[in-house]
Amino acid sequence: MWWILAFVSAALLGCYDASKKVSLSGNAVIPVLFLNTLISAAIFFPLLLSSGFGGWAVQKFILGKSALVLSSWIAGYYAMKHLPLTLVGPVNAPRPVLVLVGAIFLFGEQLNLLQSVGVGLAIVAYFLMRRSGKSEGIDFHRNKWVFLLILAVLLGAASGLYDKYLMSPQYLGLDRNRVLGCYSFYQAVMMGFVLLLVWYPHRQQSTPFRWRWSIPLISLFLCGADYAYMQALAQPEALIAVVSMIRRGSVLVSFAIGAFILKEKNLRSKAWDLALLLLSMVFLYLGSR
Repeated sequence: MWWILAFVSAALLGCYDASKKVSLSGNAVIPVLFLNTLISAAIFFPLLLSSGFGGWAVQKFILGKSALVLSSWIAGYYAMKHLPLTLVGPVNAPRPVLVLVGAIFLFGEQLNLLQSVGVGLAIVAYFLMRRSGKSEGIDFHRNKWVFLLILAVLLGAASGLYDKYLMSPQYLGLDRNRVLGCYSFYQAVMMGFVLLLVWYPHRQQSTPFRWRWSIPLISLFLCGADYAYMQALAQPEALIAVVSMIRRGSVLVSFAIGAFILKEKNLRSKAWDLALLLLSMVFLYLGSR
């Protein structure tokens, strides 16, 4: 059952990326992210009411997750605004490799032969993506948006490992509904401060904010993806490396939208990079069974 939930999460996550790209194009980043966190907090508010906050012993861990995820989002949103969706998706895809490597060191998971092949293929695909980026004038070593995207990937991988620690029964075993409700609430509060202190005083000198109906879709798709993801991880037999790998299959959805709806360029080269990444995920899956 947990792997079905992981696939549902992946499909919704791909739609989330596409909605985010449409919302951010030519738009102010911070207000879009604030609305995203506010709507998400409202969606998960019933979970907060039903599970309660709990004591500081629990909340300090959830607060840490909120700060970690929000930092990843801020970096990722700025990168998404300035980079093609068909490039952002593949760069995000190697996140399971980072989660797997982290799981080896933190949770004692072993890297077998098939997993090693998967990691190697992902590394090769990353260097091929540098070639695809250069054909669009994007230098992976000098482009600040690529740097922010890689930072978002690293923080997102750390969040995936932290989720395992928070909700797995052999570690903290926190209630998943409490985690979802509380961390969504904390994120909205944090982004409210960022909006008022960072963006609002300088709004006249920055990109203006424009309302788009794709903005609430960001929250709807993300909340659905997160809920399915948390439900999957809460099952004792769930493997964090496999769940993370399946979730990154969302790149197929976002890549298709970028190619056929947004009409982005240099698709053939990117498609080969994506195919190699997907092959690396197959090896990770086979090695994690």
